[in-house]
Amino acid sequence: MSVIVAAMNLLSIQSHVAYGHVGNSAAVFPLQRMGVEVWPIHTVQFSNHTGYGNWQGRVFDAGLIREVMGGIEQRGTLSECDGVLSGYMGGADVGAAILDAVAAVKRANPAAKYCCDPVIGDAGRGVYVREGIPEFMKEKAVPAADIITPNQFELDYLAGRESKTLANALAAVKVVHALGPRAVLVTSLHTEDTPAETIDLLASDATGRFRLRTPKLPLVVNGAGDAIAALFFAHYLRSGKIDQALSRAASAIFGVLAKTAEVGAGEIQLIAAQDEIMQPSRVFEAEKL
Repeated sequence: MSVIVAAMNLLSIQSHVAYGHVGNSAAVFPLQRMGVEVWPIHTVQFSNHTGYGNWQGRVFDAGLIREVMGGIEQRGTLSECDGVLSGYMGGADVGAAILDAVAAVKRANPAAKYCCDPVIGDAGRGVYVREGIPEFMKEKAVPAADIITPNQFELDYLAGRESKTLANALAAVKVVHALGPRAVLVTSLHTEDTPAETIDLLASDATGRFRLRTPKLPLVVNGAGDAIAALFFAHYLRSGKIDQALSRAASAIFGVLAKTAEVGAGEIQLIAAQDEIMQPSRVFEAEKL
């Protein structure tokens, strides 16, 4: 028996690549596969992600983002937008344009939510965004967000403390909640409490704090964080339950990544493994802490 799911419209403002899957190229399709209507605005248009060492394309300025947003607003449909998702911003001026877009959506639909993936850096690589972006994230974007999806490095930066243990991580999440977001998803966490061959995800809102643990897969690909942020946001909006959103998003991405590792691909296999998005081969449950 088919199940009809209520329509959802999300505005996604992120980077875009023609080849591979990062930013909007990692977020839009999984959302569409879930039955979500996505309105993508690109902050950059590159041939491929920058991890390859060379790429072609350009970064879009804040003016273009405002133009595209203005055109959408003229359609009179912002009241139907359920949420805004943002990722890599490129520059603080672009960040300001994104926050203006969030404000416009919330004026039209006060129930709409903003999910900010505060892209700043990663363990091992450190900060890899432009100067001024980390400060913008902490001082402007994160306080404006309802939901944030940092990795462990970004959590530590935003909280101003290290999360070497689970207790440290939970304390850091508490600090980040105080900045404004009501819900926090830490997309990859490895503390002294995490077994070597596993990876933890941590989610927190007013209903509690939840941990989900999966095996660590033998691969390094870009885009998984962008994809899980999108799926978590949509599942959270749809169910209102953070543990359920964590379980569904993490299980889906684990399934996609497992297929990616299986074929030895250098890019996340979102299309080939798309069935995992809706019916993961393996379901991981969130554990209340």
